[in-house]
Amino acid sequence: MKAGTTKGDATDADAATGDAAGAATATATATGDAAAATAATAAAPGATRTLLEHARPHRRALIAGAALSALGGISGLAQPLVAKSFVEALAVDGSVTRQVLLLALLIVGGALTSAFGVYTVERAAESVVLGARRRLIHRLPRLRVADLDRRPPGDLISRVTADTTLLREAATNNLVDTLIGSVTLIGMLVLMAWLDVVLFLAVLGVVVAIGGCTALVMPRIARASKEAQEALGELGSGLERLLGAIRTVKASGAERRESAVLEGAARGAWLAGLRAARWGAVAGTSSGLVVQLAFLTVLGLGGARVANGSMSVASLIGFLLYLFYLVGPVAQLASGIGGLQVGTAAVRRIHEVLELAPEDEEGDRAPAVGKGVAAEGGAGIVFRDVVFGYREDGRPVLDGADFEIRPGGLTAVVGPSGTGKSTLFALLERFYDIDGGSITVDGRELRDWNPAELRRTIGYVEQDAPVLAGTLRDNLTFAAPDASPDDVRRVMAQVRLTALVDGLPQGLDTEVGHRGTALSGGQRQRVAIARALLRRPRLLLLDEATSQLDALNESELREVIADIARTTTVLVIAHRLSTVTGARRILVLEDGRVRASGTHAELLLQDGLYARLAATQTLGADRQEPAPAVGD
Repeated sequence: MKAGTTKGDATDADAATGDAAGAATATATATGDAAAATAATAAAPGATRTLLEHARPHRRALIAGAALSALGGISGLAQPLVAKSFVEALAVDGSVTRQVLLLALLIVGGALTSAFGVYTVERAAESVVLGARRRLIHRLPRLRVADLDRRPPGDLISRVTADTTLLREAATNNLVDTLIGSVTLIGMLVLMAWLDVVLFLAVLGVVVAIGGCTALVMPRIARASKEAQEALGELGSGLERLLGAIRTVKASGAERRESAVLEGAARGAWLAGLRAARWGAVAGTSSGLVVQLAFLTVLGLGGARVANGSMSVASLIGFLLYLFYLVGPVAQLASGIGGLQVGTAAVRRIHEVLELAPEDEEGDRAPAVGKGVAAEGGAGIVFRDVVFGYREDGRPVLDGADFEIRPGGLTAVVGPSGTGKSTLFALLERFYDIDGGSITVDGRELRDWNPAELRRTIGYVEQDAPVLAGTLRDNLTFAAPDASPDDVRRVMAQVRLTALVDGLPQGLDTEVGHRGTALSGGQRQRVAIARALLRRPRLLLLDEATSQLDALNESELREVIADIARTTTVLVIAHRLSTVTGARRILVLEDGRVRASGTHAELLLQDGLYARLAATQTLGADRQEPAPAVGD
C-alpha cells in the first residue's frame, strides 16, 4: 500500500485549481491522518525512532532536498501574483517586459529547483535502502542457526527486498512530505486564525472531532499493511520451497498442489490488502464528512457574521480562499503520513532480524595467551553427559551423550536413524548450544571458543554435499580463498577430481549451475570433500560423505581419508561397512546416548544392536562390497 499523492502535486500551486469541496476534502483527510499518525506514533514509539535512525545519516541531503522542493513550491505560489501584475499593466498600456521575464524566471527556476530537490531526496532514499540492506546482509550470515531455523528463507528474502523498499519511501520522501506539509499547513492555519478566530475555531472543532474518529482507523490500516507484508513473506517462502525442490515436485506430480499452496499465500496477501483498503475507505468517508461540515460551517457561520456586520465579505472570501489553497500542503501531509504508517510496519519486520544477536556478540572470547592453545596435529574431543533438543517442549535428541576421542585417527559413528548422529556434528560446529553437560575441544570448553575460531579448526562435509552456484574453482576454494594453485591441484588429485576437471570445457572456471546441477551426486561429494581438505583442518567431520560414490572411487577416497587420519582427527557418520572397518574406534548411538564403543570386530561380538545393524545393512566384511551408489 502506497500513498497515491506525489510530491509534485503537493508543492505545485497549480494543483489548487480544483473546487472548494475538493480542497476541503484534502484538508480533512490530512488533518484526520495527522491525528491518526499521532495515535499510531504513541502506540509504537520504538518503530518511529528506528525509522528516524535510518534517515539520520542522510539528514543533510534530506534537509537540502526539502528546502529545494519547498523553494520550488514557493515559486509556484508567487506566479499568480506576477500574473496579476501582468494583467494590471496591460490594463493601463504599460510595459510588461519585467513581468514576463520574472514569470519565465519563476517557471524555469521553480522547475529546476524542484527537480534538483526531488533528485536529492531520491538519492538519499536509495542510500537509506542500501544502508538497511547492508545491515541485513551482514547480519543474516552471522545469525545463529537456531534463529535461522525459525524463519523460512523466503520470508527473510522478503525483508531484505520488499520491506527495505517500503522503508525507502517512509524514511525519506514521506518524512520530507510530512515536514513540508506540516510547516506549510501550520503557517496557513495561523493566517486563517489571524483572519478570523471564530471561523477558525469552529472549523478546527469539527475537524478535530471527526479526525479523532479517523485516528482509531489508522492503526488498523498499519496493522493490515504489516499482515500483507507477512503474507508476501509466506509467498516468498513457498516459492523458495517449490523452486528448491522442483524436480521432486514434478516427479511426484505435485505441481497443482504446490500451486494451490502458493495461491493460498497470495490470497492471504490479497485479503490483508482488502482489509487495509476497507479501513482506508472508512477513513476517507470520515474525511468526506469533515469536508461537508467544515465547508457548511464556514458558509453558515461566516454568512451570519457578515449579516450582523462582525465580518466583511472580503474577509469571508479570503478565509474560503485560504481553505481552497490548503489543498497542496494538506495533500502532501496526507501522503507523508500514510506512507509513514506503512513504513513503520516495514521497519518492525526489518528490525526483528537486526535485533537478533549474531554469534560473535554472544559473549564468546578468544582464549588468553597460553590457555587452551591447540596442539599440533589432530584435535581431541570430549562429550560429558551432553543433553540437547531442538525444541524446548520436545524430547531431547541427545540425552546424556558421553565419550572421548583422542587426537588423530578415524572414529566412526553408527546407529539407527534419529539417534543424534548429525546432531553431534552440529554441536561441534556450534550451530547450536547444548542444554546440559559439556563439550571440550583440545581441553577447552566449546562455549569458550569463538565460533569463527572454532570453525577454522574444523572441516565439515555435510550429508547432501551442497555446491554453490559459481565456478568449480569458487567451490573448491570457498573455505580457503587464499589457497595456492598447487594446493588446489593436490586436493583434486586426492579426491580423484583431476580427470573431471581436465574433461571440462573451461576447466576449473566451468560454471557448475544452481546448487551444482551440472555435476553428478558423486562429483558434488568429491567437491565438498576437497573443499574441506583444502582448509587443512585439525578435525574433519564427514557426514556419510561417500554415500554417492561407486565402489572403486569410494575405495580410493577411503585410502585418502585413512592417510589424513594419521595427522588429523577424523569423525565420520557411516552406514557402510567399508567406512567403519578401518576405524580405530566405533561409537554406537541409541536414544541419544553412546551405548557401546570399540572396534568392528569387538562390537560384532559384544553389542547386539551393532551386530543387527551390520547384518541389516550388509556390514559384513567377509561377505561383499557395498553396492555402487548413483552418481558416477
